[in-house]
Amino acid sequence: MTSPADPATSASPLTPAVKSALTRYRVIAYIVGVMLLVLLFVAMPLKYLGDNPSAMNVVGPMHGFLYVVYLLGAFDLARRLRWPLPRLLLVALAGTIPFLSFYAERKVTHELTPS
Repeated sequence: MTSPADPATSASPLTPAVKSALTRYRVIAYIVGVMLLVLLFVAMPLKYLGDNPSAMNVVGPMHGFLYVVYLLGAFDLARRLRWPLPRLLLVALAGTIPFLSFYAERKVTHELTPS
Protein backbone atom coordinates (compact mmCIF):
# COMPACT_ATOMS: atom_id res chain seq x y z
CA MET A 1 0.00 0.00 0.00
CA THR A 2 1.41 3.37 -0.92
CA SER A 3 1.22 6.29 1.41
CA PRO A 4 -0.49 9.44 0.24
CA ALA A 5 1.80 12.15 -1.03
CA ASP A 6 2.71 14.94 1.32
CA PRO A 7 0.42 17.86 0.44
CA ALA A 8 3.22 20.33 1.11
CA THR A 9 5.40 18.83 -1.60
CA SER A 10 2.90 17.45 -4.11
CA ALA A 11 0.77 20.53 -4.72
CA SER A 12 1.98 24.06 -5.06
CA PRO A 13 0.66 26.22 -2.20
CA LEU A 14 0.40 29.16 -4.58
CA THR A 15 -3.28 29.25 -5.35
CA PRO A 16 -4.58 32.58 -6.64
CA ALA A 17 -5.77 33.45 -3.13
CA VAL A 18 -2.34 32.70 -1.64
CA LYS A 19 -0.61 34.67 -4.41
CA SER A 20 -2.72 37.74 -3.70
CA ALA A 21 -2.23 37.37 0.07
CA LEU A 22 1.52 37.07 -0.49
CA THR A 23 1.55 40.18 -2.67
CA ARG A 24 -0.37 42.16 -0.04
CA TYR A 25 2.00 40.92 2.67
CA ARG A 26 5.08 41.83 0.61
CA VAL A 27 3.83 45.37 -0.05
CA ILE A 28 2.89 46.09 3.55
CA ALA A 29 6.12 44.50 4.85
CA TYR A 30 8.16 46.95 2.79
CA ILE A 31 6.00 49.89 3.80
CA VAL A 32 6.19 49.03 7.51
CA GLY A 33 9.93 48.44 7.27
CA VAL A 34 10.53 51.81 5.66
CA MET A 35 8.23 53.59 8.10
CA LEU A 36 10.02 52.01 11.06
CA LEU A 37 13.36 53.18 9.70
CA VAL A 38 11.98 56.70 9.19
CA LEU A 39 10.60 56.63 12.72
CA LEU A 40 13.87 55.48 14.28
CA PHE A 41 16.40 57.36 12.18
CA VAL A 42 14.55 60.58 11.35
CA ALA A 43 11.61 61.27 13.65
CA MET A 44 13.12 60.14 16.95
CA PRO A 45 16.43 62.01 16.50
CA LEU A 46 14.47 65.13 15.53
CA LYS A 47 12.39 64.79 18.68
CA TYR A 48 15.11 63.95 21.17
CA LEU A 49 18.17 65.64 19.68
CA GLY A 50 16.56 68.50 17.80
CA ASP A 51 13.76 69.17 20.29
CA ASN A 52 11.21 69.08 17.46
CA PRO A 53 8.41 66.53 18.07
CA SER A 54 6.38 67.35 14.94
CA ALA A 55 7.83 64.53 12.80
CA MET A 56 7.31 62.05 15.64
CA ASN A 57 3.69 63.19 15.99
CA VAL A 58 3.07 62.29 12.35
CA VAL A 59 5.30 59.28 11.72
CA GLY A 60 4.62 57.52 15.04
CA PRO A 61 0.84 57.10 14.66
CA MET A 62 1.26 56.38 10.94
CA HIS A 63 3.67 53.54 11.69
CA GLY A 64 1.32 52.24 14.39
CA PHE A 65 -1.61 52.13 11.97
CA LEU A 66 0.47 50.52 9.23
CA TYR A 67 1.80 47.94 11.68
CA VAL A 68 -1.78 46.88 12.41
CA VAL A 69 -2.32 46.51 8.65
CA TYR A 70 0.93 44.47 8.55
CA LEU A 71 -0.43 42.21 11.29
CA LEU A 72 -3.63 41.68 9.32
CA GLY A 73 -1.65 40.87 6.18
CA ALA A 74 0.57 38.41 8.04
CA PHE A 75 -2.45 36.79 9.67
CA ASP A 76 -4.22 36.47 6.33
CA LEU A 77 -1.19 34.81 4.75
CA ALA A 78 -0.68 32.53 7.76
CA ARG A 79 -4.34 31.50 7.71
CA ARG A 80 -4.22 30.64 4.02
CA LEU A 81 -0.98 28.66 4.42
CA ARG A 82 -1.97 27.13 7.77
CA TRP A 83 1.18 28.27 9.52
CA PRO A 84 1.67 27.20 13.14
CA LEU A 85 1.21 29.96 15.73
CA PRO A 86 4.95 30.34 16.56
CA ARG A 87 5.71 31.05 12.90
CA LEU A 88 2.95 33.64 12.70
CA LEU A 89 4.26 35.31 15.87
CA LEU A 90 7.81 35.49 14.49
CA VAL A 91 6.60 37.05 11.24
CA ALA A 92 4.39 39.46 13.20
CA LEU A 93 7.30 40.54 15.41
CA ALA A 94 9.43 41.20 12.35
CA GLY A 95 7.59 44.49 11.88
CA THR A 96 8.91 45.81 15.19
CA ILE A 97 12.66 45.32 14.66
CA PRO A 98 14.51 47.51 12.16
CA PHE A 99 15.37 45.75 8.88
CA LEU A 100 13.78 42.47 10.03
CA SER A 101 10.55 42.95 8.08
CA PHE A 102 12.64 43.03 4.87
CA TYR A 103 14.38 39.79 5.84
CA ALA A 104 11.14 38.06 6.85
CA GLU A 105 9.46 39.11 3.62
CA ARG A 106 12.33 37.74 1.52
CA LYS A 107 12.41 34.48 3.44
CA VAL A 108 8.65 33.93 3.14
CA THR A 109 8.69 34.82 -0.55
CA HIS A 110 11.59 32.46 -1.32
CA GLU A 111 9.87 29.62 0.52
CA LEU A 112 6.64 30.06 -1.40
CA THR A 113 7.76 30.87 -4.91
CA PRO A 114 9.24 28.18 -7.13
CA SER A 115 12.91 28.62 -7.98
